[in-house]
Amino acid sequence: MRLKSLLLLVGLVMSGALTLSAKVNKKPAPWERETKMEAFVDSLLQKMTLEEKLGQLTLFSSSWDITGPITNNNYVEDVKKGKVGAIFNAYSADFTYRLQKENMENTRLSIPLLFGYDVIHGHWTTFPIPLAEACSWDLEWIEKSARIAAIEATSEGLHWTFAPMVDIARDPRWGRIAEGAGEDIFLGCEIAKARVHGFQGDDLSKTNTMLACAKHYAAYGVAQAGRDYHTVDISNRELWGTYMPPFKAALNAGVATFMTSFNELDGTPCTGNEYLLDDVLRKKWHFDGFVVTDYTSIMEMTEHGNVKDEKEAGEVAINAGVDMDMQSGIFNDYLPTSVEEGKVLTSRINEAVRQILKMKYRLGLFEDPYKYSDVKRAKKTLMKPEFIKASRELAKRSIVLLKNEDQILPLDKNIKKLALIGPYVKNRRDLVGTWSGAGKWEKAVTVMEGIEKAVSRKTEILYAEGCKLFGDDRSGFDNAVATAKEADVVVLMVGEPHDWSGEAASRTDLELPGVQPELVKEIVKTGKPVVMVMMNGRPLTIDWEAANVPAIVEAWHLGVQAGPAVADVLFGDYNPSAKLTVTFPRNVGQIPIYYNMKHTGRPMDPNQKFTSKYLDCPNTPLYPFGFGLSYTTFDYSAVELNKTTMGANDQIIAKVKVSNTGKYDGEEVVQLYIQDLVGSVTRPVKELKGFKKVFIPKGESVEVEFTITAEDLAFYRKDMSYGVEKGDFKVFIGTSSQEVQESQFTLTQTAPIAEK
Repeated sequence: MRLKSLLLLVGLVMSGALTLSAKVNKKPAPWERETKMEAFVDSLLQKMTLEEKLGQLTLFSSSWDITGPITNNNYVEDVKKGKVGAIFNAYSADFTYRLQKENMENTRLSIPLLFGYDVIHGHWTTFPIPLAEACSWDLEWIEKSARIAAIEATSEGLHWTFAPMVDIARDPRWGRIAEGAGEDIFLGCEIAKARVHGFQGDDLSKTNTMLACAKHYAAYGVAQAGRDYHTVDISNRELWGTYMPPFKAALNAGVATFMTSFNELDGTPCTGNEYLLDDVLRKKWHFDGFVVTDYTSIMEMTEHGNVKDEKEAGEVAINAGVDMDMQSGIFNDYLPTSVEEGKVLTSRINEAVRQILKMKYRLGLFEDPYKYSDVKRAKKTLMKPEFIKASRELAKRSIVLLKNEDQILPLDKNIKKLALIGPYVKNRRDLVGTWSGAGKWEKAVTVMEGIEKAVSRKTEILYAEGCKLFGDDRSGFDNAVATAKEADVVVLMVGEPHDWSGEAASRTDLELPGVQPELVKEIVKTGKPVVMVMMNGRPLTIDWEAANVPAIVEAWHLGVQAGPAVADVLFGDYNPSAKLTVTFPRNVGQIPIYYNMKHTGRPMDPNQKFTSKYLDCPNTPLYPFGFGLSYTTFDYSAVELNKTTMGANDQIIAKVKVSNTGKYDGEEVVQLYIQDLVGSVTRPVKELKGFKKVFIPKGESVEVEFTITAEDLAFYRKDMSYGVEKGDFKVFIGTSSQEVQESQFTLTQTAPIAEK
C-alpha cells in the first residue's frame, strides 16, 4: 500500500490526472522533466520527518568489509526503519530486488534505496586496470569499457559506481596509482570525461546507465611518501594547477556524485573541508549532484584531531557540504541533537536530502524502484561474448612494449621449443588486478592458455614456475634454468600480486617482489633469448632488467582476457601501440619523478657540480611518460606552423608528417607538448596539450594536425587569476615526452581566459 500511495503522489504532483509513467512515455523535454522533478521533491520533503531525512543521508554496506571495519551488522533492520537511503556492496538482481522490497514494504514513505558498488574496471567482465587502460590513449575504448561495465552492473540492480578515480598520481609507491590515469593533467581530464560518459550514458533514466562518482576529492594522490591515507600538504597553486582540473573535467562531463578523500588538505580533512565542498564545488563550480564521504571518513576526523568527538565530526561534515555518510552512521546517531542545539540547520539537511532525491528521480526509481533488478536481463547480459571480445581488444591496446632488442618480437608461431617460465604463466587469480569487485577471476584466461591457442602444432611448450610471486622459496630455480636451456626462446612471466596495488597497498621497494629478480638473473645467464612480460599495478624499478633482458613487455593487470591479449602481442597478431601514462623511475630515490617538472635555478649540467642532480643516478627516468615501442618504426618530419605569432583570440595550426618506415602496419600516438618560456611564475619544462592516435600502413605517411588556442596556453598566474601572458612558446610534437620535433611561436597579448 505504501508503494501505491507514493506512486499516486508522484502522478498527482507531476501531471494532475495523468500518471507519471504515462508522461514519461511521452519523453518530455529535459527542462520539463527537471521542473516536475523539483516539484515532486519539494512535496516529498514536506512529508518527511527529520529521522527519515537523515536516513536518506546514510549509506551502509550490505555485508562485507572492503575498505575498513564493518560498523553496522544490522543494516536490514535499519532499512526497514527508514534509517538507510543507500546500500553498497549488494549486487545481483535477486539480492537487490529483495532488499528493495524490504525497504518499499516497511518504510512509511517507500523512498527507493540507491545501490552502489565499486565498479572500477568492469563488472563480471573485468577489463584492464584503469592505469593500463590509460596507456592505450584510446578514449573511445576507455569510454566503451565503462559503458560495458555499466550495462553489466545495472543488470544486477546497481545504480551507482564509485568511479572514476581521477586523482593525478606521480608517486608509484602509492598503491592507488593503479586506479587512475597516471601523472598527466591533460590526459587525466580527457579520460575522466570518457569514463563519466561511459558510466552515465546520455540518459540516466535508462536502465543500462548508472551514476558515476568523481573521487577522491581532492589531492588524495599526493599523500606524503606515497603512504596511503597520509598527510597532503601542497600549495594552492599546485592544487589548482595539477590536482583540481580532472575533477572539474568530470563535473563538466555531468558527473552525478563526488566522493571526499581520506586525506587532509591545508590542515583540514577533506570530509570536513568547507572550502572544497561548498566554496569551490557548490558556489564556484555550481555542482548539482551530491557528495558522499569515503568509508567512515566522518568518523575518522576524530583521529585526524580536528574534532573532539563523533558528534562534532558529523556537524563539521554536514555543514561543510557532505550530503551522504558512508558507513559511519554518524548522521543518524548525532544530528537530531545537533539540530535541536542549533548547530546544524534543518535547511542544510533539506538541501542534502534534496540532492539525493533528485538523483533517485533522475534514475527513474520513483517510477519503478525495481527496474534495475531484472534476473532475466542479468542472465542475458553478464559476460556476453561481445563483452569478452571487447575486454581482449582493450587489453591488447593497453600493453606497452618497453624494449625489443634485435627485434626478438614478434615471436614465430612455429617456434620449435618455447619455454614459459615464472609465477604468472598459469596464474589466474591475479590477472584481474586490484578492485576487481564482482569480476569473475575464475573465468580469466591464463597466459599459458592464451599462448597454447596462439602457437602452431609444431611448437612444443615447456613450463616451469620457478618461484612464487612473493616469498623466498628458490627451490624451483634449478628446474626453471634447465627448462630455459632446452628452449629456443623464453617468455618469462613476472609481476605483482593483484592485492599489492590498490588501496592500503603502499610500497617502499618497487622491485619485483620476492625472489623474482633473482629468477630473472638466473634465466638471463642461460644466454637464451628472453622476453620478460610484467603483470603489475604500478611502475616498478627494473633498472637491471632493462639493461640485461633483451625484450620487455609491460602488460599490467589486464582482466579476464589477459592470456589471449598477451599472446596477440607476443606473436604479432596485434602490433603494440600503447604508451606509458606514468614515468618509470630508475629507483625509488628519484620519486616523485614526472615529465613536466620545473627547470629550477640550477638545471642539471653533468659538467657542473653545483647543479640539480644526483651523485649516484642520472636525473632521467628509466622510461619516460609517453614512451612505448612498436614492431614497426615511425619517422617524424619537422613541425610546421601556419604562422609564428598569435593573439589571445587567435589560433595556430601545427602540422607534422608521420611516416611508417618499418615492416608492419601500426598505430602511433602522436603527442603535442607546449612550453611557456617565461611566465610571471615558474612554468614546467613542457606540458601535454593534445594527442592523436593514428593508424599508418607500412610504407605510408599521414599528416597530423593540431590546433593551438590561447586556452592551451593558460595557467594560474601570479595573482592566481587564470589566463595567458604574452611571450614566446615552444611547440613539441613527437612519439614521447622526450623524443620530439620542435618549433616556436609568440603570443602577442596578455588576457584572462575562462577556466575549463
